[in-house]
Amino acid sequence: MSGYFDLQVNGYGGVDFNSDDLTAEDFERALSALRRDGVELFLPTIITDTIEAMCGRVKRVVELREQMPLASQMIPGLHVEGPFINENDGYRGAHPRDAIRPADVEEMKRILEAGNGLVKLVTLATERDDGFRTIEFLARNDVCVSAGHTDASLDQLKSAIENGLSMFTHVGNGCAMQMHRHDNIIQRALALSDRLYLTFIADGTHVPLFVLKNYLSIASPDRAIIVTDAIAPAGLGPGRYKFARWDLLIEEDLVARAPDRSHFVGSAITMKQSERNLKSIGMSAENCIRMTQTNPRRAMGLP
Repeated sequence: MSGYFDLQVNGYGGVDFNSDDLTAEDFERALSALRRDGVELFLPTIITDTIEAMCGRVKRVVELREQMPLASQMIPGLHVEGPFINENDGYRGAHPRDAIRPADVEEMKRILEAGNGLVKLVTLATERDDGFRTIEFLARNDVCVSAGHTDASLDQLKSAIENGLSMFTHVGNGCAMQMHRHDNIIQRALALSDRLYLTFIADGTHVPLFVLKNYLSIASPDRAIIVTDAIAPAGLGPGRYKFARWDLLIEEDLVARAPDRSHFVGSAITMKQSERNLKSIGMSAENCIRMTQTNPRRAMGLP
């Protein structure tokens, strides 16, 4: 191992992986920017839209990976986040409500077929998967299943684990601003940190760094994973950008916000900055390597 492994990258270096017009030139530019910033491996992340649009975008990334030696080296698989998530405000985050739907095995099969065996991680809301049939189907087909954008009960999460759930996506995000002070989705995820890999965004804004320190004191260094949740402006620095349906404001904290600052739309942080933030809250160099390199490989079944 010599570089970071980021499990959640929606775009980078000015390139949106969820664009219907993704070109080979743009994709190569994004890969070069990621490599420049220390990323050895990553999962391009396709987010909630119509099943047809998601399948087309998954297929396009797979096609580009097959054409480009650098892409085949850097991309061991794809991450599909949605559309089977909780549709309620807060829990859905920036995902479009009109495209969110309950989990469906047949629709999941369509996405996997578009991925030609390369979809390796799926984020869904366990409470939107009736009978945990989609989770069981994915686990049986060697796809890592992660709970995210969810308000599942503790019992639902435990049952999902019995059916193949093995991860939780960006703990502390994809949830409501106002929740029960004790029994909430963050506490439920942390309570299962001995059974799930927990991913965190370490930009200091999605989760304040003092809060991240608290979370990481509960989650074992062998079960915690740092992701960027990077979107297209990542690696470009502060500014105003327009990508897909979003007008974005990137401020000095490298968080992507709606221009009115009403909500986050992802992160523009790099893994290098994430590691610096981890060290600033007292994480050892050894544990930083675990959370940014070793654990994501282990979770994805890589050496």
